[in-house]
Amino acid sequence: MDIIFNPPVNEENQYIQLVVGELRAKGYRIHPLDTFFSSVRHFRSIKLVHLNWFENVDDSSFFVALRSFVRKLTVLVIIKLSGKPLVWTMHNRTSHEKGLAFFSRTLTRLLVRWSWRVVIHSHQSTELLLAAHGAKASRKAVYIPHPNFIGVYGAVQPATHQGDEALHLLFTGMVKPYKNLELLIDVVSTFGPEVQLTIAGKAIDGQYQQQVARQAAKAGNVQFLPYFVPDSELATLLASADAMALPYDLSSSLNSGTIILAFSYQRTVICPDIGTVADLGTYRQYVFHYEYVTEDEHRTALKEQVARAVAMKRQDPTALERMGAQLQDYMAEAYNPHQVGVELDGIYHELLGRQA
Repeated sequence: MDIIFNPPVNEENQYIQLVVGELRAKGYRIHPLDTFFSSVRHFRSIKLVHLNWFENVDDSSFFVALRSFVRKLTVLVIIKLSGKPLVWTMHNRTSHEKGLAFFSRTLTRLLVRWSWRVVIHSHQSTELLLAAHGAKASRKAVYIPHPNFIGVYGAVQPATHQGDEALHLLFTGMVKPYKNLELLIDVVSTFGPEVQLTIAGKAIDGQYQQQVARQAAKAGNVQFLPYFVPDSELATLLASADAMALPYDLSSSLNSGTIILAFSYQRTVICPDIGTVADLGTYRQYVFHYEYVTEDEHRTALKEQVARAVAMKRQDPTALERMGAQLQDYMAEAYNPHQVGVELDGIYHELLGRQA
Protein backbone atom coordinates (compact mmCIF):
# COMPACT_ATOMS: atom_id res chain seq x y z
CA MET A 1 0.00 0.00 0.00
CA ASP A 2 1.34 3.45 -0.92
CA ILE A 3 0.99 6.22 1.66
CA ILE A 4 2.47 9.62 2.39
CA PHE A 5 4.19 9.76 5.79
CA ASN A 6 5.81 13.15 6.14
CA PRO A 7 8.59 13.72 6.88
CA PRO A 8 9.72 10.19 5.92
CA VAL A 9 13.33 10.87 6.96
CA ASN A 10 14.84 13.03 9.68
CA GLU A 11 18.54 12.51 10.40
CA GLU A 12 18.26 14.47 13.66
CA ASN A 13 15.21 12.65 15.04
CA GLN A 14 15.12 8.86 15.33
CA TYR A 15 11.38 9.03 16.09
CA ILE A 16 10.70 9.18 12.35
CA GLN A 17 13.02 6.28 11.55
CA LEU A 18 11.41 4.11 14.24
CA VAL A 19 7.84 4.76 13.08
CA VAL A 20 8.62 4.51 9.35
CA GLY A 21 10.59 1.31 9.97
CA GLU A 22 7.60 -0.29 11.69
CA LEU A 23 5.27 0.77 8.87
CA ARG A 24 7.59 -0.58 6.18
CA ALA A 25 7.81 -3.87 8.06
CA LYS A 26 4.03 -4.09 7.67
CA GLY A 27 4.24 -3.64 3.91
CA TYR A 28 3.60 0.09 3.51
CA ARG A 29 5.46 1.92 0.76
CA ILE A 30 6.34 5.28 2.27
CA HIS A 31 6.54 8.38 0.08
CA PRO A 32 7.47 11.99 0.97
CA LEU A 33 4.93 14.76 0.57
CA ASP A 34 7.13 16.44 -2.05
CA THR A 35 6.33 13.67 -4.52
CA PHE A 36 2.56 13.85 -4.01
CA PHE A 37 1.97 15.85 -7.20
CA SER A 38 4.80 14.35 -9.26
CA SER A 39 2.34 12.61 -11.60
CA VAL A 40 -1.35 11.83 -11.89
CA ARG A 41 -0.59 8.12 -11.57
CA HIS A 42 1.39 8.61 -8.35
CA PHE A 43 -1.24 10.92 -6.89
CA ARG A 44 -3.92 8.30 -7.50
CA SER A 45 -1.77 5.54 -5.99
CA ILE A 46 -1.53 7.29 -2.61
CA LYS A 47 -4.19 5.85 -0.31
CA LEU A 48 -3.60 7.95 2.82
CA VAL A 49 -1.63 10.98 4.03
CA HIS A 50 -0.07 11.20 7.52
CA LEU A 51 1.53 14.52 8.52
CA ASN A 52 3.89 15.43 11.38
CA TRP A 53 4.77 19.00 12.44
CA PHE A 54 3.01 20.30 9.33
CA GLU A 55 1.67 23.30 11.29
CA ASN A 56 5.17 24.70 11.81
CA VAL A 57 6.04 27.71 9.66
CA ASP A 58 9.48 29.27 9.24
CA ASP A 59 9.05 32.71 10.83
CA SER A 60 12.51 34.08 9.99
CA SER A 61 10.76 36.78 7.97
CA PHE A 62 7.21 37.67 7.00
CA PHE A 63 7.65 36.77 3.33
CA VAL A 64 9.32 33.43 4.12
CA ALA A 65 6.48 32.61 6.52
CA LEU A 66 3.82 33.71 4.02
CA ARG A 67 5.31 31.57 1.26
CA SER A 68 5.51 28.53 3.54
CA PHE A 69 1.95 29.11 4.75
CA VAL A 70 0.49 29.42 1.23
CA ARG A 71 2.24 26.27 0.06
CA LYS A 72 1.02 24.26 3.05
CA LEU A 73 -2.48 25.67 2.77
CA THR A 74 -2.62 24.67 -0.89
CA VAL A 75 -1.51 21.12 -0.05
CA LEU A 76 -4.15 20.79 2.68
CA VAL A 77 -6.91 22.01 0.38
CA ILE A 78 -5.91 19.50 -2.32
CA ILE A 79 -5.81 16.63 0.21
CA LYS A 80 -9.24 17.68 1.45
CA LEU A 81 -10.69 17.84 -2.06
CA SER A 82 -9.12 14.51 -3.05
CA GLY A 83 -11.06 12.68 -0.34
CA LYS A 84 -7.94 10.80 0.79
CA PRO A 85 -7.86 10.03 4.53
CA LEU A 86 -5.70 12.55 6.41
CA VAL A 87 -3.99 11.69 9.71
CA TRP A 88 -2.15 14.30 11.77
CA THR A 89 0.09 13.70 14.76
CA MET A 90 -0.27 16.37 17.45
CA HIS A 91 3.22 16.85 18.85
CA ASN A 92 2.91 20.23 20.62
CA ARG A 93 0.35 22.41 22.39
CA THR A 94 1.12 25.17 19.90
CA SER A 95 3.92 25.79 17.44
CA HIS A 96 7.17 26.83 19.12
CA GLU A 97 7.59 29.56 16.51
CA LYS A 98 6.14 32.68 18.13
CA GLY A 99 6.92 35.46 15.66
CA LEU A 100 4.05 34.95 13.19
CA ALA A 101 1.78 32.64 15.14
CA PHE A 102 -1.29 33.42 12.99
CA PHE A 103 0.00 31.19 10.20
CA SER A 104 0.65 28.15 12.41
CA ARG A 105 -2.65 28.65 14.29
CA THR A 106 -4.55 28.68 11.00
CA LEU A 107 -2.83 25.52 9.76
CA THR A 108 -3.48 23.81 13.09
CA ARG A 109 -7.20 24.63 12.92
CA LEU A 110 -7.42 23.17 9.42
CA LEU A 111 -5.45 20.08 10.38
CA VAL A 112 -7.77 19.44 13.31
CA ARG A 113 -10.88 20.09 11.21
CA TRP A 114 -9.89 18.10 8.12
CA SER A 115 -7.99 15.19 9.68
CA TRP A 116 -9.87 11.92 9.93
CA ARG A 117 -7.82 10.95 12.96
CA VAL A 118 -5.49 12.93 15.27
CA VAL A 119 -2.72 10.77 16.72
CA ILE A 120 -1.74 11.89 20.22
CA HIS A 121 1.26 10.82 22.32
CA SER A 122 -0.07 12.05 25.66
CA HIS A 123 -3.56 11.81 27.15
CA GLN A 124 -3.45 15.51 28.02
CA SER A 125 -3.81 16.20 24.30
CA THR A 126 -7.48 15.14 24.31
CA GLU A 127 -8.29 17.81 26.89
CA LEU A 128 -6.42 20.42 24.83
CA LEU A 129 -8.29 19.46 21.66
CA LEU A 130 -11.60 19.66 23.49
CA ALA A 131 -10.83 23.07 24.98
CA ALA A 132 -9.47 24.62 21.78
CA HIS A 133 -11.49 22.90 19.04
CA GLY A 134 -14.56 21.30 20.61
CA ALA A 135 -15.94 17.83 21.23
CA LYS A 136 -15.88 16.75 17.57
CA ALA A 137 -12.12 17.33 17.41
CA SER A 138 -11.45 15.52 20.68
CA ARG A 139 -13.34 12.47 19.40
CA LYS A 140 -10.84 12.18 16.55
CA ALA A 141 -7.98 11.68 19.01
CA VAL A 142 -6.34 8.26 19.15
CA TYR A 143 -3.65 7.68 21.77
CA ILE A 144 -0.52 5.85 20.64
CA PRO A 145 2.55 5.84 22.91
CA HIS A 146 5.70 7.59 21.73
CA PRO A 147 8.19 4.84 20.76
CA ASN A 148 11.07 4.35 23.18
CA PHE A 149 14.71 4.60 22.07
CA ILE A 150 16.07 1.59 23.96
CA GLY A 151 19.14 0.31 22.09
CA VAL A 152 18.74 2.79 19.22
CA TYR A 153 21.98 4.60 20.11
CA GLY A 154 23.82 1.54 21.38
CA ALA A 155 23.89 -0.06 24.81
CA VAL A 156 23.58 1.85 28.09
CA GLN A 157 27.09 2.73 29.27
CA PRO A 158 28.37 2.78 32.87
CA ALA A 159 28.04 6.11 34.66
CA THR A 160 31.10 8.28 34.07
CA HIS A 161 31.10 10.26 37.33
CA GLN A 162 30.87 7.48 39.90
CA GLY A 163 32.29 8.72 43.19
CA ASP A 164 31.94 12.39 42.19
CA GLU A 165 29.82 14.27 44.74
CA ALA A 166 28.78 17.00 42.27
CA LEU A 167 25.43 16.66 40.50
CA HIS A 168 26.04 16.35 36.75
CA LEU A 169 23.17 17.63 34.62
CA LEU A 170 22.76 17.40 30.85
CA PHE A 171 20.70 19.25 28.29
CA THR A 172 20.81 17.94 24.73
CA GLY A 173 18.75 18.76 21.66
CA MET A 174 18.30 21.77 19.43
CA VAL A 175 19.28 24.94 21.28
CA LYS A 176 16.20 27.17 20.95
CA PRO A 177 14.75 30.00 23.08
CA TYR A 178 11.58 28.16 24.09
CA LYS A 179 13.71 25.58 25.93
CA ASN A 180 14.59 28.17 28.58
CA LEU A 181 18.35 27.55 28.56
CA GLU A 182 19.09 31.05 29.84
CA LEU A 183 16.94 30.29 32.89
CA LEU A 184 18.63 26.90 33.37
CA ILE A 185 22.12 28.40 33.25
CA ASP A 186 21.12 31.16 35.64
CA VAL A 187 19.69 28.67 38.17
CA VAL A 188 22.64 26.25 37.89
CA SER A 189 25.15 29.09 38.38
CA THR A 190 23.76 29.71 41.90
CA PHE A 191 24.91 26.22 43.00
CA GLY A 192 28.57 26.76 42.16
CA PRO A 193 30.69 23.55 42.06
CA GLU A 194 27.85 21.49 43.59
CA VAL A 195 26.30 21.26 40.11
CA GLN A 196 27.93 20.82 36.72
CA LEU A 197 25.80 21.37 33.61
CA THR A 198 26.59 20.32 30.04
CA ILE A 199 24.57 21.81 27.18
CA ALA A 200 25.10 19.86 23.96
CA GLY A 201 23.26 20.84 20.83
CA LYS A 202 23.20 22.90 17.67
CA ALA A 203 21.82 26.42 18.11
CA ILE A 204 19.00 27.72 15.96
CA ASP A 205 21.29 30.50 14.68
CA GLY A 206 24.72 32.01 15.28
CA GLN A 207 23.46 34.94 17.32
CA TYR A 208 21.64 32.73 19.80
CA GLN A 209 24.65 30.40 19.99
CA GLN A 210 26.87 33.33 21.01
CA GLN A 211 24.32 34.45 23.60
CA VAL A 212 24.21 31.01 25.25
CA ALA A 213 28.01 30.64 25.02
CA ARG A 214 28.59 33.97 26.79
CA GLN A 215 26.18 33.12 29.60
CA ALA A 216 27.66 29.62 30.00
CA ALA A 217 31.20 30.99 30.23
CA LYS A 218 30.13 33.56 32.84
CA ALA A 219 28.43 30.89 34.99
CA GLY A 220 31.65 28.97 35.53
CA ASN A 221 30.00 25.55 36.04
CA VAL A 222 28.42 25.19 32.58
CA GLN A 223 30.00 23.55 29.53
CA PHE A 224 28.48 24.39 26.14
CA LEU A 225 29.08 22.01 23.22
CA PRO A 226 27.51 23.93 20.29
CA TYR A 227 27.06 21.13 17.76
CA PHE A 228 24.64 18.39 16.84
CA VAL A 229 25.58 15.31 18.84
CA PRO A 230 26.19 12.34 16.49
CA ASP A 231 24.19 9.21 17.23
CA SER A 232 27.43 7.34 17.97
CA GLU A 233 28.25 9.73 20.85
CA LEU A 234 24.85 9.99 22.47
CA ALA A 235 25.09 6.97 24.82
CA THR A 236 28.47 8.22 26.10
CA LEU A 237 27.04 11.70 26.66
CA LEU A 238 24.08 10.32 28.61
CA ALA A 239 26.45 8.21 30.73
CA SER A 240 28.20 11.43 31.81
CA ALA A 241 25.02 12.78 33.45
CA ASP A 242 23.19 11.95 36.66
CA ALA A 243 20.02 13.46 35.19
CA MET A 244 18.80 15.54 32.28
CA ALA A 245 17.58 19.10 32.88
CA LEU A 246 14.82 20.13 30.44
CA PRO A 247 13.03 23.31 31.61
CA TYR A 248 10.58 23.46 28.71
CA ASP A 249 8.01 26.17 28.08
CA LEU A 250 4.66 24.89 29.34
CA SER A 251 2.76 27.21 27.00
CA SER A 252 3.85 25.26 23.90
CA SER A 253 5.48 21.99 24.99
CA LEU A 254 3.37 18.86 25.23
CA ASN A 255 5.44 15.79 24.28
CA SER A 256 9.19 15.32 24.46
CA GLY A 257 11.23 12.74 22.61
CA THR A 258 14.25 13.88 24.64
CA ILE A 259 12.52 12.83 27.86
CA ILE A 260 11.75 9.43 26.29
CA LEU A 261 15.43 9.25 25.27
CA ALA A 262 16.56 9.95 28.85
CA PHE A 263 14.31 7.23 30.27
CA SER A 264 15.39 4.79 27.54
CA TYR A 265 18.99 5.22 28.69
CA GLN A 266 18.29 4.98 32.44
CA ARG A 267 18.34 8.69 33.21
CA THR A 268 15.74 10.63 35.13
CA VAL A 269 14.88 14.24 34.27
CA ILE A 270 14.24 17.60 35.89
CA CYS A 271 11.32 18.91 33.89
CA PRO A 272 7.93 20.69 34.05
CA ASP A 273 4.76 18.59 34.09
CA ILE A 274 4.29 18.42 30.32
CA GLY A 275 2.12 15.68 28.82
CA THR A 276 4.94 13.12 28.60
CA VAL A 277 5.58 13.40 32.34
CA ALA A 278 1.90 13.50 33.31
CA ASP A 279 1.35 10.15 31.52
CA LEU A 280 3.84 8.31 33.75
CA GLY A 281 1.28 7.59 36.46
CA THR A 282 2.99 6.13 39.53
CA TYR A 283 6.34 6.35 37.73
CA ARG A 284 6.24 10.15 38.10
CA GLN A 285 7.79 9.56 41.53
CA TYR A 286 11.05 8.84 39.70
CA VAL A 287 11.05 12.24 37.97
CA PHE A 288 11.89 15.69 39.38
CA HIS A 289 8.73 17.29 37.99
CA TYR A 290 7.17 20.65 38.75
CA GLU A 291 4.58 23.20 37.64
CA TYR A 292 4.70 26.97 37.19
CA VAL A 293 2.74 29.88 35.77
CA THR A 294 5.07 32.88 35.79
CA GLU A 295 8.76 33.05 34.96
CA ASP A 296 9.57 33.76 38.62
CA GLU A 297 7.63 30.65 39.64
CA HIS A 298 9.55 28.67 37.03
CA ARG A 299 12.88 29.87 38.43
CA THR A 300 11.87 28.97 41.98
CA ALA A 301 10.45 25.55 41.08
CA LEU A 302 13.44 24.63 38.90
CA LYS A 303 15.87 25.64 41.63
CA GLU A 304 13.97 23.59 44.20
CA GLN A 305 14.13 20.47 42.04
CA VAL A 306 17.84 20.89 41.31
CA ALA A 307 18.47 21.31 45.05
CA ARG A 308 16.39 18.18 45.71
CA ALA A 309 18.49 16.19 43.23
CA VAL A 310 21.72 17.51 44.79
CA ALA A 311 20.57 16.44 48.25
CA MET A 312 19.38 13.03 47.03
CA LYS A 313 22.71 12.23 45.37
CA ARG A 314 24.64 13.43 48.42
CA GLN A 315 22.59 11.17 50.68
CA ASP A 316 22.70 8.15 48.34
CA PRO A 317 25.11 8.30 45.35
CA THR A 318 23.17 5.56 43.48
CA ALA A 319 19.65 6.93 44.05
CA LEU A 320 19.39 8.72 40.69
CA GLU A 321 20.68 5.69 38.83
CA ARG A 322 17.97 3.53 40.40
CA MET A 323 15.34 6.07 39.39
CA GLY A 324 16.59 5.90 35.80
CA ALA A 325 16.53 2.09 35.81
CA GLN A 326 12.90 2.08 36.95
CA LEU A 327 11.97 4.48 34.15
CA GLN A 328 13.72 2.36 31.52
CA ASP A 329 11.77 -0.69 32.67
CA TYR A 330 8.55 1.26 32.18
CA MET A 331 9.62 2.45 28.73
CA ALA A 332 10.31 -1.12 27.64
CA GLU A 333 6.85 -2.21 28.75
CA ALA A 334 4.59 0.69 27.77
CA TYR A 335 6.37 2.48 24.90
CA ASN A 336 7.30 -0.40 22.61
CA PRO A 337 7.99 0.74 19.00
CA HIS A 338 6.45 -2.46 17.60
CA GLN A 339 3.16 -1.65 19.31
CA VAL A 340 3.22 1.82 17.72
CA GLY A 341 3.37 0.18 14.30
CA VAL A 342 0.54 -2.22 15.16
CA GLU A 343 -1.73 0.60 16.30
CA LEU A 344 -0.98 2.86 13.33
CA ASP A 345 -1.67 -0.05 11.00
CA GLY A 346 -5.04 -0.51 12.73
CA ILE A 347 -5.92 3.18 12.30
CA TYR A 348 -4.99 3.18 8.61
CA HIS A 349 -7.03 0.07 7.83
CA GLU A 350 -10.03 1.41 9.73
CA LEU A 351 -9.95 4.66 7.75
CA LEU A 352 -9.45 2.94 4.40
CA GLY A 353 -12.26 0.54 5.20
CA ARG A 354 -14.51 3.48 6.05
CA GLN A 355 -13.54 5.17 2.78
CA ALA A 356 -14.49 2.05 0.81
